Amino acid sequence: MHIGVAGNIGAGKTSLTRMLAEQYGWVPRFESVSDNPYLEDYYKDIPRWSFNLEMYFLVRRLEDLRAIAEGDQAIIQDRTIYEGVNVFVRNNYEMGNLSDRDFATYMEIFRTMTSVTKAPDLMIYLRCSVPHLVGQIQKRGRGYEQSISLEYLSGLNRLYEEWIAQYEHPLLVIEADDLDFVNNPDDFAKIKDRIDACLYGLF
Repeated sequence: MHIGVAGNIGAGKTSLTRMLAEQYGWVPRFESVSDNPYLEDYYKDIPRWSFNLEMYFLVRRLEDLRAIAEGDQAIIQDRTIYEGVNVFVRNNYEMGNLSDRDFATYMEIFRTMTSVTKAPDLMIYLRCSVPHLVGQIQKRGRGYEQSISLEYLSGLNRLYEEWIAQYEHPLLVIEADDLDFVNNPDDFAKIKDRIDACLYGLF
């Protein structure tokens, strides 16, 4: 079984992934952030480093998909290859941070390498407003994230909504602005109940 956790920067994907992995005994796979050699440079000069960053993420996510396909354990994944392409790469392209040539090359590689993969058994989308995301980004205090613009976050949110509206596989949308599932057990229980309903037909 493969569960994906999707959501904008600061939505709480990593925390939810970790908590659900512990709750259900699933194996977590986290996005390559701390070991990403391009991330800090990217936020300093997005047009210069967009292609490098996105290619690095693409390779790491393809490695995740291969490991998931070859394994027999239940996996929960913090951000999937599909939102990487349909949200983050698309946003960089629309903002002019990726040239037509680089975008076409990226998409050709993506289509070729994902032609034999399948979507997660369940995609969990944490929907957040931009003000909520800004508050969460400021709270966690990662230096390289403090320069993220409202325009950038808003563009990502718009593309998330467009992607989710067209998503054709099992999907659970969580309205996360008013939830504190990290510190409030009742909020986490609500999410678990909805996951159980999607996966096991309970409730």
